[in-house]
Amino acid sequence: MKKIISVSRRTDIPAFYAKWFMQRFDAGYVGWENPFGGQKIKTSLKPDDVMAFVFWSKNFRPFLPELKKIKEQNIPVMFNYTITGLPHEFECNLVPPDDAMDSLKEISRIYSPGHINWRYDTIVISNITNENYHIKTFQRLAENLKGYVTRCYFSFAIMYGKVERNFNKFALENKIKFYDPKEEERIKLANKLADIAQKYDIEMYTCCGDYLINDRIKKAHCIDGDILEKLYPDCHKGSIKPTRKECGCTESTDIGKYDTCPHGCIYCYANINKEQAMKSHKEHDPSSAFLGYTKEESNKYLVEIEEKEKAKGLHQKQSKSSNKQPAKKSQLDLF
Repeated sequence: MKKIISVSRRTDIPAFYAKWFMQRFDAGYVGWENPFGGQKIKTSLKPDDVMAFVFWSKNFRPFLPELKKIKEQNIPVMFNYTITGLPHEFECNLVPPDDAMDSLKEISRIYSPGHINWRYDTIVISNITNENYHIKTFQRLAENLKGYVTRCYFSFAIMYGKVERNFNKFALENKIKFYDPKEEERIKLANKLADIAQKYDIEMYTCCGDYLINDRIKKAHCIDGDILEKLYPDCHKGSIKPTRKECGCTESTDIGKYDTCPHGCIYCYANINKEQAMKSHKEHDPSSAFLGYTKEESNKYLVEIEEKEKAKGLHQKQSKSSNKQPAKKSQLDLF
């Protein structure tokens, strides 16, 4: 069955690994690591095996030349483009919002506004990014993106264990105080953002925050089989397979790797620390089948995967053979 390939929740492949992705695309396969067990997996990227690519990035500028090559192959695509306008200190290696919006507009012209989910994500509340800050920032972004997007996905910062440690460390070093707003405060701000979005013909979608759903704020499906089917009639909807609580995403295969994104966002759940991510990016081998590993290591994993597949195929063949029952003898055969 064809798969939706997520590129990627775990790292920013379009911004930092465009060359690597295109080499994997041309090769027709990619290796990736299950972050929960370390299992190494090989997945086909051949057009006949890919339902769609869903790209995630905070800077699609380096990927635009490659995107045109993908479009020539007529492969279905969607985009999750994160533009928050947060202070530089919070997203220290990002391009300016105006630059990000310019490349978003180019994608919208190449494809359509319906192909893009603008992500105002994550909403971080602090003494320098209070409610008024977000209202003003969102107003400016939404006004600039009018006509280029039709959907905005948002969420509030969730203090996962390692994320909370990063926040605490950053707060201490920079003398900034972060707040975890109460539910009623989040609802109030979300509704104000929805009011702004409505003025610019943009619908709001809450990512993993069902308590925010109302007549103007819908449940987000960042990978959405329904939208893909509307954009590309040959796509099938697929089944919902949440990645965390209240997630509404359609099932997909993510080919990224944690601790490889050097954007340096303090709210990121995909990095243990900035230093490790920078090191991984610096040492990255574009010719490797597995992101975050050398070519030598990747080749070793590919051989191991091939041996396991052969052993599995042989086992299945033997099982089928042993399960075959001898033909029943007829009455005539008894004489």
